[in-house]
Amino acid sequence: MALLIGLGVIVLLALLITVGSIRIIPQANAGIVERLGKYHKTLEPGLNLIVPGIDRLRPLVDLREKVVSFPPQPVITEDNLVVNIDTVIYFQVTNPKSATYEIENYIQGIEQLVVTTLRNSVGGLDLEEALTSRDHINAILRGVLDEATSKWGVRVNRVEIKAIEPPPSVQESMEKQMRADRDKRAVILTAEGEKQSQILRAEGNRQADILRAEGEAQARVINAEGEAAAIAKVFEAIHLANPDEKVLAYKYLEQLPIIANGTASKLWIIPAELSGAAASIIKAFKPQ
Repeated sequence: MALLIGLGVIVLLALLITVGSIRIIPQANAGIVERLGKYHKTLEPGLNLIVPGIDRLRPLVDLREKVVSFPPQPVITEDNLVVNIDTVIYFQVTNPKSATYEIENYIQGIEQLVVTTLRNSVGGLDLEEALTSRDHINAILRGVLDEATSKWGVRVNRVEIKAIEPPPSVQESMEKQMRADRDKRAVILTAEGEKQSQILRAEGNRQADILRAEGEAQARVINAEGEAAAIAKVFEAIHLANPDEKVLAYKYLEQLPIIANGTASKLWIIPAELSGAAASIIKAFKPQ
């Protein structure tokens, strides 16, 4: 009976030791093992064994990329204005041992580096330069953080400035200036539009007058050509008919009333040939 009890105790102890020596590390995590208070090894994801009572597993280190947004930090610009700068950092632990032993809290260390670097870089810029130089400030932060965090086993992948907020009074002045600039641009655009409209209207009227004058001139030319052609045909017909003096005198007398009915005719002068034409007519109708 005592033998069975002793055997059971041994099996139980062996089972407890076996269970206590097994450590399962999740994916994208690492475990730091200390043996008798000193760094021993780093456990990779999966099944690992340690010596119970001798080895101690520290809290797991997350190897995934982290995103940390730091609260707005007041920074004084070169023109003595206080602006609040809100930043966000993307970083990743690349060496769990260094992240555990080289610094107590690497997140707090990164935050303090960001604060001091912002004050040094933005302190040499005025407000307008600070508002338009985000990429430059990001590059400075990235360089400083890379140099400082490399020995901590941390890699800074990206640094972004989310917002730069000037004092309320400065914001109000900037809004007024922007509103005035917008109103000015609107007035200029309206004036330019009216000017262009007048230019186009004048150009259109000029083109219309030119086309109208060209049309009238062309119409007069066509009418003159038609009248000339008609006169030519009449003379040709008369020439072919070979009329005598009697017919010509009669036609001449037929045209006299038409000439006299002209609206601009104030004075009718009888040509000298009229007496000859009348004599010819009288002679033509006089019985032989």
